[in-house]
Amino acid sequence: MKRLLILLLLGISVVNAGTISIAVAANVSYAIEDLKREFNKTHPETKVRVTLGSSGKLTAQIKHGAPYHIFMSANMKYPQALYQEKIAITEPVVYALGSLAILSNKKRDLSDGIYILQSEEVSKVAIANPKTAPYGIAAMQAITNVRIENDVKSKFVYGESISQTVSYAVTAADVGIIAKSSLYSSNMSKYKENENWVAVDTKLYTPIQQGIVMLKDDKEVKAFYDFILSDDAKKIFKEYGYLLP
Repeated sequence: MKRLLILLLLGISVVNAGTISIAVAANVSYAIEDLKREFNKTHPETKVRVTLGSSGKLTAQIKHGAPYHIFMSANMKYPQALYQEKIAITEPVVYALGSLAILSNKKRDLSDGIYILQSEEVSKVAIANPKTAPYGIAAMQAITNVRIENDVKSKFVYGESISQTVSYAVTAADVGIIAKSSLYSSNMSKYKENENWVAVDTKLYTPIQQGIVMLKDDKEVKAFYDFILSDDAKKIFKEYGYLLP
């Protein structure tokens, strides 16, 4: 009888426990571990498996049948397309607003903001590829709005995702236009505001509405989806430099 009870309890555990797979835009890579930890405080039995990448490439994977349960995009365009094609089962909802910053590996005078891209001291500018990364689109919007595109486009070093762009900004380029959220990770703490980085004026671009959709109807999937839209998650997003919807 005791053995039967143990087997039944194990069976219940297997039914209730599970793994959910989420496709996450690269800019969220800095916050996702804290988000997972907070979620697991109330759902310790659920393992959250994360795949990071540019929103465009993740969308292509999803369209080709990649078995993700949730998609956290860097904009609303890609999840909206998945919903219209009846791949996503929920309409896109904004979970955070992304913003831009200019980062330099060494201390610089950043008082001119985005116009530093025109400086003779800056020969290479890391920027996310606007064809695949929403942060690249926003960066180009800011550059175009201050009418310096023709002066600086020859300096661009393109990253396929915002995380790759951050890497380029501190290695292969003089400055980079990155997601402000990346500056709040522990390994970026050595870079100081107004010395190594400065926020890009949000009047120059539209803060990026980052959208989430469910791709599968499941209790555990819904629990994580609801958590991302909760006040607890919003506190974490705010700590990582995001604006709140």
